[in-house]
Amino acid sequence: MSLPPVLSGPLTLPVLASPMFIVSNPALVIAQSKAGVVGSFPALNARPESALRDWLAEITETLAAHTEANPDRPAAPFAVNQIVHRSNDRLERDLQACVDFKVPIVITSLGARPELNEAVHSYGGVVLHDVINNRFAHKAVEKGADGLIAVAAGAGGHAGTISPFALLNEIREWFGGPLLLSGALAHGRSILAAQVAGADMAYVGTAFLATHEANAVPGYKQMLVDSTADDIVYSNLFTGVHGNYLRGSIAAAGYDPDNLPVSNPSAMDFGSASAKAWRDIWGSGQGIGAIKSVESAADVVARLRSEYDAALATPIWTGTRAATLV
Repeated sequence: MSLPPVLSGPLTLPVLASPMFIVSNPALVIAQSKAGVVGSFPALNARPESALRDWLAEITETLAAHTEANPDRPAAPFAVNQIVHRSNDRLERDLQACVDFKVPIVITSLGARPELNEAVHSYGGVVLHDVINNRFAHKAVEKGADGLIAVAAGAGGHAGTISPFALLNEIREWFGGPLLLSGALAHGRSILAAQVAGADMAYVGTAFLATHEANAVPGYKQMLVDSTADDIVYSNLFTGVHGNYLRGSIAAAGYDPDNLPVSNPSAMDFGSASAKAWRDIWGSGQGIGAIKSVESAADVVARLRSEYDAALATPIWTGTRAATLV
């Protein structure tokens, strides 16, 4: 398993902070990358559409200035998520903005297109593709993706249903390239476990939801602190694609979390800038129990690093004797 230079550079942790709808903004991405993990945001979060270029300029210039001023702790790179589904009528223009700014990492979701991969490769960028099963993983690589993000059961956002161990094993049987794991990785020991199970890096979202920099309303952040994995509901009602959401927000919006109807996948719509009722339906992964307070993104990274180091030094059973991973 080998990583391209953009993912193998000096990182505080082997973590790519996942792009979160509405929540991820330049302030959060900059804070994540300054703290030493790869920050990211969905291109569709920049509204109106013209704001995307402003966001890219702000992030690029701020991170470059940080690295110049702190050569001993340079900023990590950043990534932009592109929704490839046909309903995203901004895709071509948003992709051109990424090409113009030479975004180092592009994450693709809900579809794989060779021409998009070729556009990113034209300036030396790397493409990582979200997959929820092995069949989609094969398709993504066949169409030119450089790496895969295994979105397993328990992940926030549009999550799959397959165990992370099963999904990683199936993909690693044939794919030796960059592989990230998503699914309840909100604790440092979970990041280490993902690597031991076969992933190169962890794809972490929920841990950054309740941060000062995140573009989430105070009630959302407090509900994250107050909730556990039992408060996560899996449904496709709100976007047409199955995802994990906070039970409390579903109830507050007037729905019965235990009796949600099933949506037709044709309901997916990622191109409109109009207000959507499901913007008040708050997403979260099952790793929510690790969130104990609202804190800065830098503090989250520091906590994850401390937990990761403690896990590395914890004795494990090898069959004949106790040993550590370091």
